[in-house]
Amino acid sequence: MSALRTGALTWAACAALAMASNMARADEVPIITGEQWMQSSEQLKKAYLIGIANAYQVEAAYYGAKPPSDEQSLVPRFGRGLKGHTLDSVREGLNTWYGANPDRVKRPVIETIWFEMVVPGLDKNR
Repeated sequence: MSALRTGALTWAACAALAMASNMARADEVPIITGEQWMQSSEQLKKAYLIGIANAYQVEAAYYGAKPPSDEQSLVPRFGRGLKGHTLDSVREGLNTWYGANPDRVKRPVIETIWFEMVVPGLDKNR
């Protein structure tokens, strides 16, 4: 193996280790609450929702034609529960809910999406 190739492989291995050591543990990942939601611009709110949507799309694409059961993943329930919603309708729904419940702004946004939109949507979209 040439010295150049060995050096490149060594550099790649070191870079991978450095990135892995800097990865946040699950207990360090911040949970976005209604406080941050209400202080954010409409563009930032939409970017947050796009991130969530992309994570679910990646999982759905991974499973392809054989989606996991409801017991194995939240993806099928999120899809059915949010059927008919758009990014804007979810954003507006969150704005409305947190505006009407200022005493609940410590509630995580993902929890609010689940209990205020997904669960009622599951009952409606059976």
